[in-house]
Parts: sequence; structure tokens; C-alpha cells
Amino acid sequence: MVLSPIYDLYICRSQPSKMSEIIISKRKEKCENCTKQCNKKQSNDSANLLQDRGDGNEQLQEGFQLQLSACLSCDGCLSEEETLKISQQNLEAVQRVLLLNKVRCSAASEIRGSQCFLILSHAFSVIVSPSSLCQKCDVSKHKVLVASICPQSLPFFAVKFGLDVTEAAHKLCGFLKSLGVQYVFDTTLAAGFSILESQKEFIQRYRRKHHDSHALPMFTSSCPGWIRYSERVLGSLVTPHICTARSPQQIMGCLVKDYFSKQQLSPEKVYHVLVAPCFDKKLEAVREEFYNSLLETRDVDCVLTSGEIFYLMEQKKVSVEELDSVTLDQVLGEPGDMTLFRHEGRGSEGFLEHIFKHAAKELFGLDVHEITYKNLRNRDFQEVTLERDGETLLQFAAVYGFRNIQTLVHRMRKGRVPYQLVEVLSCTGGCLSGRGQTGSEAGARVDKALIQQMEEAYSSLPVHLPEVNPIIHTLYQDWLQGQDSLQATTLLHTQYRNQTLSHTQPPHMQW
Repeated sequence: MVLSPIYDLYICRSQPSKMSEIIISKRKEKCENCTKQCNKKQSNDSANLLQDRGDGNEQLQEGFQLQLSACLSCDGCLSEEETLKISQQNLEAVQRVLLLNKVRCSAASEIRGSQCFLILSHAFSVIVSPSSLCQKCDVSKHKVLVASICPQSLPFFAVKFGLDVTEAAHKLCGFLKSLGVQYVFDTTLAAGFSILESQKEFIQRYRRKHHDSHALPMFTSSCPGWIRYSERVLGSLVTPHICTARSPQQIMGCLVKDYFSKQQLSPEKVYHVLVAPCFDKKLEAVREEFYNSLLETRDVDCVLTSGEIFYLMEQKKVSVEELDSVTLDQVLGEPGDMTLFRHEGRGSEGFLEHIFKHAAKELFGLDVHEITYKNLRNRDFQEVTLERDGETLLQFAAVYGFRNIQTLVHRMRKGRVPYQLVEVLSCTGGCLSGRGQTGSEAGARVDKALIQQMEEAYSSLPVHLPEVNPIIHTLYQDWLQGQDSLQATTLLHTQYRNQTLSHTQPPHMQW
């Protein structure tokens, strides 16, 4: 297949045949971090790619939309170290861990030469030589595999399996455990922590807005594409305004490595895989602040997209009907008939809605039951307003997609952002539309029919508020020693900083 030089960093080793073909456009769309050299590289890559395909269709070229995640993951923004780390975020890395767990030295010694290669390559599609197998099958190096699944990934499998979300989750759990994964969690619990911490931080920022110029607006921090763009491109204009609450992914990493694993073994003995709808989550997992140098372990060892997992199922010719239905595990308590639920919002954890309702009650004593969105530029740029007696008390916005983010940034530079909070996501349509599960075989465009089906499946889940989740309250006390403790601040928050590249001189925007 043909791979984009922008995206192949993520997918070339994990989806060699099914990943959608992505064509680099010759259009003069660029983000603020592109230089003339970057433009020249894109143009050359486009020409080479189209020549290889024998496709000179100008209309097809013009149909491509440059994505924020694509822009920020090209080699113009990634260091060599980051490139190496992200290249290890693939199916092959997970399968090697599974192999080391399954194969014993005694068994390996009976396999010789090509026979060993044939058996292993057939089972896992990974090249492992007999000598390296015998050297690496030390039992002390075995890992306990834990998989955490983002709630936005589950509707993808529901649609693909033709089941409801809960049934699909049980089938997916059965598949992962058939591979050798010992525990499978849902990250909704971690999202609950992130929402509660974001709510608390917003109230604190609002109350100091008159003596802290960076207090408001507050930008949400759950989207790694947005975070990377803010740090690498926007810098001090935006980074002080970003909520410090960790994303659901990284709080889940702490739950697994700091809480769950310590109930049984040392964190470095756990290999934590996260299933997500978005490639950008791979970038987040390799951030240095989420690495424990003492134990040489990451909170999240490997991120696989929904599409990568589904590709593995296709490679193994797995029939959904033949899969066992296995209930997901719980971080706290025994596995049981755990009901899957979602948070409020359109499918991206609903930070805006939860913070809006909490702030209305906490700051103004108003109970908000329904939120009405007002479309501005499009469905991906909306605002929500709280009014009382003709006075505007709160004004929030949801801004999804690169072009809308650029509009937001322009307004901020001109001092024309009236919002106290902005929920920012780099994917148009939100997390359900992540390119790790919505790529279309037609090329660069997303599969809109799939997205609509996923939205319907996701909205079918019942809504639960994190404030009333008893497991969260128990973990605040037993794990974090209280909601306002130093432990809670350390494990549930992080800092975002200016990482703008010194050689970059942003050109005039063209959108």
C-alpha cells in the first residue's frame, strides 16, 4: 500500500494492508509551524506519491484536508528521540511481550531453525529468531498485560460487530484475553477523575480572574493534538491557560501503574496497553513527565488505535460469534456485571457540559439541567451561555478541528475571546471521529456513515455523573489520601510549557 510520509510514523508497522491511503495535498494550507522547507517537502512528497500511484487527478488532490494531528506528527516537528519512541507504539511491540509470556525456555529448546520461525510467525506475524527467543524467555522478564479501552473506541467495535456497546465490549474483552491480556478495563473511571479535577480548577481560576491575567479563559487538556500544538506552536499565548488536570488516558496510566499494580506486584512488571480512537494518544504516552526513570516504566506503555485492534482481529480471521463474552475488570472490587455508562456531551467525555453545570451551581447557585448549543461557524464551533435577568454569567465554547482552532487563536490574539472556558479538540466532530477508527478506504476523508452510527451507539449508553460515583470517592481516600492532598495534585495534574521551536518563524496564516 501507499503511505503518507506524515502518517507512516504511526501506522507503517501496525497496519500494512488495511490502513486508508492518505494523499498529501498541494494546496497551500499550512499551520503556523510550517516553514518554506516544510512546504517544499510536502509538495515533493505529493508529487512522488501521486506519480507512484499513477494518479494525476487534480480534483482528488484538492479534496484533501490537512489535519492538525498530521501536521504535528511530521518529521518537521518530531525529534529523533520522539520518532523512535512512537515507532515502538505498535502491534509488534505488544505481540513481542505476549510471546515472551507464552513461550518457555524448555519449549523453545525443542524448536530448531526454520521450524521455530514458521510457528511463531504464523501465530503472531512477528519475526523472532530461535536464539533471541531462548535469550529472552527468562521468566523474570514476563509482564502482566493490562489493557484499558477508551469509551469512544467501544462504539467503533459495536458498529463493526453489529452489537450494542456493552455486548461489543464483552466480545472485545474476550478477544484481548484470548491473546494473553490478563486484565481489561474501561477508562471511564479515569475520565471521571479528570472531569472532577477540571471542575475544581475552573472554579479556582474563575475566583482569581481579577488578579491573574492567565486565569481565564481556561482551555481543556484532554486532547494531545491540541496540547502539542499549544506547546510547540502557540507557546506562552496559550499554555498558561491550559487546565493542568491530566487527560483520562494518563490518569488511567496512574491508576494501573500506581494503584492497581501495587496491590499485587511492582509497576515495572505491568505492561499497560491503551486502546484509543486517535493516533495522537501515542504522542501523549511518550511524554517525559509520564515516565518513571527509577522503575524504567511508563504510565502507558503502548497505545493502539481501535483500527489497529480490528486489523489484528481480521488478520487472525476471528469470528465475533466464536468469541467468548467476558465482563470487563474493575480497578477496585471484583469483576461483575458492571454496567457501562458515559459522561455527558457529544462523545468526547463532555468536559464542557460537566464544568458548565458545576460552575453554574457552585458560583451562582443555579441548577442547569439542559444545555443548549448555539452554532457559530459550524457544528464544530459552538457556544453555551448562562444568563440571569438579562445578564450573561457564563459563556463557554466547544471548538473542534484545526480550522476552528485557528479562528479561536486569531480571536485570542486580538483580545476577542469572551469565553471563560473552551473545550478544544483537534479532530473535527470530536473524539469519536478520531482517525484511528474513522479512516475511509476512499482516501483522506473520514467515513461519515460510520461516525453517525458510532454517535448513535454512544448516545445509547446511560449517563452517570462522576460526582456520585462511589468508586471515585473511595479511591480519593484510599489511593490519594483525600481530594486536596499532595498525592492527588501529583498524580492527577501535570504542567504544560512553551516548547516552540527556535528556528520556526510562523508565516502569515492562510485558511
